[in-house]
Amino acid sequence: MKLVWALGLVFLSKWVCGFEDLYNATELSYIENGYYGVFSSPTMVGLTLIHGADAKGAVCLDGTLPGYHLHYGYGSGKNSWLIQLEGGGWCNTIRNCVYRKKTRRGSSTYMEKQIPFTGILSNKAEENPDFYNWNRVKLRYCDGASFTGDSRNEAAQLNFRGQRIWSAGMEELMSKGMRYANQALLSGCSAGGLASILHCDEFRELFPRNTKVKCLSDAGLFLDAIDVSGGRTLRHMYAGVVNLQGVKKNLPWTCTNHLDPTSCFFPQHLIANIKTPMFILNAAYDAWQLQASLAPPSADPHGYWRECRLNHAHCSASQIQYLQGFRNQMLNAVKGFSMSKQNGLFINSCFAHCQSERQDTWFSGNSPHIHNKGIAKSVGDWYFDRAGCKAIDCPYPCDSTCHNLVFK
Repeated sequence: MKLVWALGLVFLSKWVCGFEDLYNATELSYIENGYYGVFSSPTMVGLTLIHGADAKGAVCLDGTLPGYHLHYGYGSGKNSWLIQLEGGGWCNTIRNCVYRKKTRRGSSTYMEKQIPFTGILSNKAEENPDFYNWNRVKLRYCDGASFTGDSRNEAAQLNFRGQRIWSAGMEELMSKGMRYANQALLSGCSAGGLASILHCDEFRELFPRNTKVKCLSDAGLFLDAIDVSGGRTLRHMYAGVVNLQGVKKNLPWTCTNHLDPTSCFFPQHLIANIKTPMFILNAAYDAWQLQASLAPPSADPHGYWRECRLNHAHCSASQIQYLQGFRNQMLNAVKGFSMSKQNGLFINSCFAHCQSERQDTWFSGNSPHIHNKGIAKSVGDWYFDRAGCKAIDCPYPCDSTCHNLVFK
C-alpha cells in the first residue's frame, strides 16, 4: 500500500495492520517504512528489558519481559522526564491476541532493538525546542489493552498484564532517576494516547506535590461513535478488550460508579474528571477512526465509503457532511474538559493520526498550525505556563497547513 502526504511526500509502506486486522494497530509505523522525511537522521535508541518484571507477573502477551527505550537528558533537562506510551491498537478476542503475541505488539522477542527518536522524542533543539534535553522514554506496548488489563487465559497461554507492565515500567524508571524529577510529562500516541488519559492521575501520584506533572494525549480521543451502518463498531471491539483482559478493576471509579466498564474505556467519559493538567492533541477527522471505527469494511459491505476512506479528496458532499457530524461530536466531547484553565487543546481539521512523534507535524517549517501557532509551540506554551492553548480549527476544508494521510 502506498501512503501519500498531501504535501507530496511519498514512500512505499503498508499501514501497520493493512486491512487484515485493523484493531491490532492504531498508528502508522515509521520504523517499518523507514521514513524520516527531509530531516536529519534521527538518534537511534536501544531497547532495555525490565529484568525481574516477570516475578511480578508484568509480562507481554506471550510471557516475555516488557521493555523501554531511554535517552538520558542533560543540562537544564537533567531532572525533567518525558514518558511516551507506545500505541498500536488492541486485541479483543483470543484469536487476534494469539496473532498479536507473535508480533512486536505482543512480545519483546519481536521488538526492534533500536528505534528512532523523532518529534517530541528528538534530542535536537531545532526539532524539539522545549523537550530536546529532557530524559525521554518510550515504554513499549505489548499487552493489547492500553496498559490496563490484568488477567490470564491459560488455555491460549495469553498474559493480559498491561496494568502490571505500567507499574513495573514506572518502578524501573523511578530507579533510573525519575524519582528526582522536578518536571514530568506523560504522553502517548493513539492507543498510547488513550493510556496517557487512563494513567494520568496515577502518574501524578508517583511524584511529590511540588513536582510539575502534566499529561499529553495525542490521537487518543477515540469516540463512542455510530458507524456508517448505524452500528457501533468501536464500542463492540472495546467491549471485547475490557471483558477479555480484565480491565474493569483498573478503570477510574469516578466513571465506573455510574457507567458500564466499556463506556469507561472511552475518553469522552473520563477526561472531565482527570485532576492532573492534560493536553488533548487530535485531528478532528482522525484518519484511524475513519478507517476502523466510522467506515470500516465490515460496516460498508458495498464499498460506498472505500474511496473516501482511502483519500478524503474522494469523499462525496454527503460523506463530508457525515464527517462534519463526527467533528461536532468530538467538540462536544471536550466541552467540559476545555472549561478548566489547567487543560490544553489543539484540534486541527486534518485527516491525520498521531502528530507528536512525526517530525514534519510536530515541529518543522511547514508543520500544521492553528492561528499561526504550531503543535510543538502550543504544547510547550501550555506545559511551561507561558500561555494557555485552547485551539480549535475551523471545519474542513479551511486548513491548508494539514499533513493529510492518503492511502492508495
